[in-house]
Amino acid sequence: MMRIDETSVAEAGLTGPKSKSRAPYKLKRWTHIERDLRLERGPLLAGVDEVGRGPLAGPVVACAVIMPPDMRAIRGVDDSKMLTADERVRLCKKIQERALAFALGAASVHEIERLNIYQASVLAMKRALGRLHIQPNHVIIDGKSMRTLPVPHTAIVHGDARCHTIACASIIAKVTRDRLMARLAVRYPAYTWERNVGYTTKAHIRGLDSHGITPHHRRSFVRVSQLVFDLSTPVVDDAFLDVAELGAPLDGVTMIPLNDLESSALIESSAAQQLQS
Repeated sequence: MMRIDETSVAEAGLTGPKSKSRAPYKLKRWTHIERDLRLERGPLLAGVDEVGRGPLAGPVVACAVIMPPDMRAIRGVDDSKMLTADERVRLCKKIQERALAFALGAASVHEIERLNIYQASVLAMKRALGRLHIQPNHVIIDGKSMRTLPVPHTAIVHGDARCHTIACASIIAKVTRDRLMARLAVRYPAYTWERNVGYTTKAHIRGLDSHGITPHHRRSFVRVSQLVFDLSTPVVDDAFLDVAELGAPLDGVTMIPLNDLESSALIESSAAQQLQS
């Protein structure tokens, strides 16, 4: 019997906001890191974050955001995992309205299988940065430095809790991926992706036991291969949502260009197009 990964569930934002784990950063909202980097590297910082490294299903999604250097931090912005779903959606809209530029990138399940999740995350970040219509002076990312990310960057541990720009990126990426998984849940209702967004939960495991694996599951993840007896189900690109569904807006929330996911269920947002015009 598989043990539910509580860390993965928390990463998915399924257990509600966490109020204590990063409390020290709350005392100085926000830290001096961005201010110092703007003085050293230039005013335009691109904050980058990704979501979706840990799930059993779905893509990894990254966002790059450039916020106005002279703008006050948006009230309520925090690491996306510390916020409720409603708070994230509300803040996502504010961030998009106030950002100088933002862009999204993703790596498909096929690319995660081919490259590994680390390199797929780098690919998603690279795509997001490449779509910014404003050239940043410098890039800041959450976590540790990524040697294969082909742009100069500063890596900040717990950056989504310490840097406003990275937190903004984490919120847009999280809202985007959650909406994508909710859309996929309509096609694959057995796995309750509208609630667990692809992460390991009891309901997700029950769906795998009763219905097997889908084209959106990451077969290279050990937990999937342990759970599913029939691994012969072919992975076919046309098992994704059709073009008509892809073109439908998702309540005005940003989505991702189609070619990232090789016919997967992502669309480019009208908000992004407005920023580029």
